[in-house]
Amino acid sequence: MKPLNLIALLLFLGGAVWALTRSDRTVREIQNAYYSAMSPFLKSGSKMETHARAFLKETRHSKDLETELEVTHEQLGRLRIIASRLHALETENEELRRALNFKKIAPFDVIAARVIRRNPTTWWQTLEIDAGSKQGIRSHFAVLSNDGVVGMIDRIDNGGERSSVLLLTDEKCLVSARVDGSPEVGILSGQRGGFDGVPVLRLKFLSSNAAVRPGQRVFTTGRGGIFQANILLGTIDAVEKGALDSEAVVRPSVNFADLGAVFVILSPDS
Repeated sequence: MKPLNLIALLLFLGGAVWALTRSDRTVREIQNAYYSAMSPFLKSGSKMETHARAFLKETRHSKDLETELEVTHEQLGRLRIIASRLHALETENEELRRALNFKKIAPFDVIAARVIRRNPTTWWQTLEIDAGSKQGIRSHFAVLSNDGVVGMIDRIDNGGERSSVLLLTDEKCLVSARVDGSPEVGILSGQRGGFDGVPVLRLKFLSSNAAVRPGQRVFTTGRGGIFQANILLGTIDAVEKGALDSEAVVRPSVNFADLGAVFVILSPDS
């Protein structure tokens, strides 16, 4: 045993023998003095224990809250997915309702088709639909939407199950058009180049003193053997008059940026 430990043991034994040989009164006084000296430390220890228990309880509570928060985030994510799917279904149902209504009121025989492919580099020129010669579709048949002329069938692909549509916004799609409320007749086509927003069309070969104005609607004339008469093409945005003829800038009636369902007229002679 080390000397210091031995000395401490002897002092403790000596103190114990001395305390035990005292009278009861002296022992009580020693006990009171001991408790008085230890009381601050006991109180402090009790407070520390209380704080420690509160801290542990708060820690457990925080962990419970964190678990509940994670569960809530997961449920919110699932709800967002469900809401997105419901919105997609509502949009699809609305398109189907409009398609059925259009087929009922259309004055010619049409078949509904869905847009299945669009190339970003030819976004305003062509698109692909899920119908072809197997459904009776041929090249140069007119393609419509609920809002007006979309374009015409350019070619049949994939063994007759798909078709490529040349859009009205392409410069190669030429349509004989008339201005509503006016004797003016011209050729409507798209124009080359990309568009920052809504694409525009140009109605060319109007008379030099054409009495047309912004806001007038433009319809097909029925000439050319592709597009039937009186189908909406768009609305005049501006008029540019020249020495020999005039041109009108036409905003198309169809939203070419968001095409879902279209209709093909099954006979160009309908």
